[in-house]
Amino acid sequence: MGLRSTLDNLEPHFKPGGRYEKWYALYEAVDTIFYSPSHVTRASAHVRDGVDLKRIMITVWLATFPAMFYGMWNLGYQATGAMSVLGIDAIEGWRGAVIAALGGYDGGSLWHCFLFGALHFLPLYLVTFVVGGFWEVLFAMKRGHEVNEGFFVTSILFTLTLPPDLPLWQAAMGIRFGVGIG
Repeated sequence: MGLRSTLDNLEPHFKPGGRYEKWYALYEAVDTIFYSPSHVTRASAHVRDGVDLKRIMITVWLATFPAMFYGMWNLGYQATGAMSVLGIDAIEGWRGAVIAALGGYDGGSLWHCFLFGALHFLPLYLVTFVVGGFWEVLFAMKRGHEVNEGFFVTSILFTLTLPPDLPLWQAAMGIRFGVGIG
């Protein structure tokens, strides 16, 4: 039994009148991540293509990765350079412990710079993605519409605009406000 047949067997439970109809938006989001939507344009169109909005948004999301990776490296490069000028040997806290275990503070090392930046960026992105995704799904379920695939792009662009030392609760409140108002 494949994934397609499993999702097809579950679909009636999420349709109106089904046991889990309130969760249809979440079911539909999972279904369209793996497969194209069943509703398509029936009238003639100028361009016929198998690409839908969800695939375009995922492509845009992936297109931000070079900026994300460069930003992580650049943060580490700038920070380790400033640390060496100021005579700081290590940073405190959990980030310092991870850096000490997996690398060091050598500004000439690609890995050390990338690790430093990733330990600042990835927690912010994880909080933004989880909190924003939760509110996106909740609003979709309450309003009875599909989950907006544009959130993938919103989550990464929002995180890329944040300062690396921002407290995680502020990132959570910011994306919650953005999803709620937007």
